[in-house]
Amino acid sequence: MDHNEASREDQDKTKSSNYNPLPRAHSQLRTDRQEDGIVSHDRLFPVAAFSGTLIEYSLSEAMRITAELGFDGIEIACRSPHLPLDMPLQEARKVRERAEELGLAIPALAGYVGYFSNLTVEECKAAVEDVRQLIQIASVLGVPYVRVFPGGPNAFKAEEHHYEQAARYLRACVEEAAESGVQILIEIHNQTLTEDAVSAMKLQGLTGDDRLGFIHDAGNMYISDVDYGAESVQQLGASLRHVHVKDERRMATAGEEGTFVNLTRHGNEAFMQCRLGEGEVDHAPLLAALHQSGYSGWITLECAAPYPAVERLAYDLKEIQRLMAEVKAQHQR
Repeated sequence: MDHNEASREDQDKTKSSNYNPLPRAHSQLRTDRQEDGIVSHDRLFPVAAFSGTLIEYSLSEAMRITAELGFDGIEIACRSPHLPLDMPLQEARKVRERAEELGLAIPALAGYVGYFSNLTVEECKAAVEDVRQLIQIASVLGVPYVRVFPGGPNAFKAEEHHYEQAARYLRACVEEAAESGVQILIEIHNQTLTEDAVSAMKLQGLTGDDRLGFIHDAGNMYISDVDYGAESVQQLGASLRHVHVKDERRMATAGEEGTFVNLTRHGNEAFMQCRLGEGEVDHAPLLAALHQSGYSGWITLECAAPYPAVERLAYDLKEIQRLMAEVKAQHQR
């Protein structure tokens, strides 16, 4: 999730088939692409682009660009202009048709819904209705996962009642989603109740339902200054259903393009959004741990570095492909 998006969403938290999520011919779709000796079948996991990185384009154009860059799928940002909550289901069917036409899978919908932990009862009911609308759209699209946020504050500041309230309404969302063959995922995200694997599993335990899964995001976990490597993968276990990848770097001050400030356990800290490999988030141990764990899901690239959108996506795709090829080669030794 783009941290600038997070700030906007914090201002207003309550408004806002049988399709296979894997590419139909994953090994055939991309194996003709080769750069620097790396071919697409070196990918350990299928790779999606986050449509929010292409938000200045229409969703149709973003999907075209994603396919042309060589991605396997697209994770759609569920906000205007890409996929607003009030999108008619007939329009959602057209999105699905467009994805199939381009050979793109849609592994997840990146919702900006939920935020239950600090809402009133009436606000929580309205938020559940938002989740319900997103589940309906996901069902039409044939998408297996919908992202929902639990709310804040930061895990290190949160009290039991925050977790209990979030769990109560998430339990209802999970039940609702299951009826449509959809699963609810919580992103491990700075400035929320789930800033690390431990707080994520605590929330799942309070829901009493292991159908609630998680999105691992090393960039967010770096910001929170928690483990994002092998230990986090082990702690999440089978509840790790999806992965986001982006790079970040701590800064002395904010102000430059691409910088932002977040509250962490160290106080208010400044960060720069970077292209993959240019920041301080080491994704290689994470990829190795995912591979060793038998993870078979997707990776979504979320780069929001201050470069032209298409350029930064292309750069990060090349870099993640290089990293995956290295992990694969090491595993084969």
